[in-house]
Amino acid sequence: MYRNYPYHVYEMAHAVLAPARAVSDATHFVFRNPWNPLSNTPFGKNISAGAELFERMTRRYGKPTFGLDEFELDGVVYPVLEDVVWSRPYCNLLHFVRPNLPGAADQPKLMIVAPMSGHYATLLRGTVEAFLPHCDVYITDWADARMVPLAVGTFDLDDYIDYLRAMLHHVGPGVHTLGVCQPSVPLLAAVALMEANGEADAPASMTLMGGPVDTRLSPTEVNKLAERRGVEWFRRNCLQTVPFPYPGFGREVYPGFLQLSGFMAMNLDRHVNAHLDMFKHLVKGDGDSAEKHRDFYDEYMAVMDLDAAYYMQTVETVFVRHALPKGEMTHRGQPVDLKAIRNSGLLTIEGENDDISGVGQTYAANELCVNIPDWKKLYHLQREVGHYGVFNGSRFRKEIVPRIRQFIGMIEDKAVRPAKPNGAGKPNGAHKPNGDHRPNGTKRAPAVA
Repeated sequence: MYRNYPYHVYEMAHAVLAPARAVSDATHFVFRNPWNPLSNTPFGKNISAGAELFERMTRRYGKPTFGLDEFELDGVVYPVLEDVVWSRPYCNLLHFVRPNLPGAADQPKLMIVAPMSGHYATLLRGTVEAFLPHCDVYITDWADARMVPLAVGTFDLDDYIDYLRAMLHHVGPGVHTLGVCQPSVPLLAAVALMEANGEADAPASMTLMGGPVDTRLSPTEVNKLAERRGVEWFRRNCLQTVPFPYPGFGREVYPGFLQLSGFMAMNLDRHVNAHLDMFKHLVKGDGDSAEKHRDFYDEYMAVMDLDAAYYMQTVETVFVRHALPKGEMTHRGQPVDLKAIRNSGLLTIEGENDDISGVGQTYAANELCVNIPDWKKLYHLQREVGHYGVFNGSRFRKEIVPRIRQFIGMIEDKAVRPAKPNGAGKPNGAHKPNGDHRPNGTKRAPAVA
């Protein structure tokens, strides 16, 4: 069924507004020109600010670049080269090469699994940047489904798991993985299958951050909507057909603009206030604050389409059937048994104010992976951060990154089994003395049958 009316409306709106955007951009240029005597007047500043805001709110945001050309360590600046080391139609594996960094060959390999949930992998730019001085970093760069020709075929959750396994084989044994949000379930499944099959390239550790492992625990509005509506509602109301002239013309997708609309609707007042604040910063000439707003929304407003097969299988498997925590998930007919994971370490991280993946949903992996030794299975609850703050921002850099580095170092030093720190299931991230590692206030997840 060719369903693309909302997509046509979206494309038409961009086309209709193109002349207005051009006029607005020209107006902004005229009224910020220092040779214009009106540019330094309140009238000129208001006109310039309003024109820029209109243009930014109506433009089409393309795929951003990582732009990580260098980093500083101990006062020395080292170059960074971005290299595609593995490629398939729906994903490239990027490697951030640091050719001049002393001791780089001895640092642990870290493969960051970016979410395939509407935003590009560049949303994790800050995540990559935080680990560049300390790890040999790779990241999954998922493709925009509307840019993948229909002849390539569809892409579903099983394909996602196959891609992860293939990339792990390419990087080789001993790699540490970091799954941000959505990849938590397929990453767990990939590692379980690899360990069940005795594959030598199974990762040394998994760090899962704000992921929907068991959405029955502390359900958010996103989780409640999925259960309330059911799979068929999403099929009828969320899937569209890519229009001409995109390379993916005819492909059925979940459009990125629908996902972005949903995200913004959840915190509409915050986004409205942010744009009003930007207007005020521009009028006042506060360039630094305005630039921070530009950087954030240049990334946040850039979205990609998801293949319909992947989107629907994920909704059904993760959010409606809860197949993984129930022990009912399969991959191409093979059961996904988390009890098979015995060698990989596991660190789960959650944000206290996460309104996408509630507290306890990611921690559920700690209880489902019953055969991972306790010393290799840790939990951290970060106070005063929401979903985005789990993988980006000042608290991420100052508090979460050191935890992850400490965990990776512990796994690397296999000969030493450290004593459990006091208290790791409390809201401050430390282990409870009685060994009960559950986050406060969450119910115990059911064991895999």
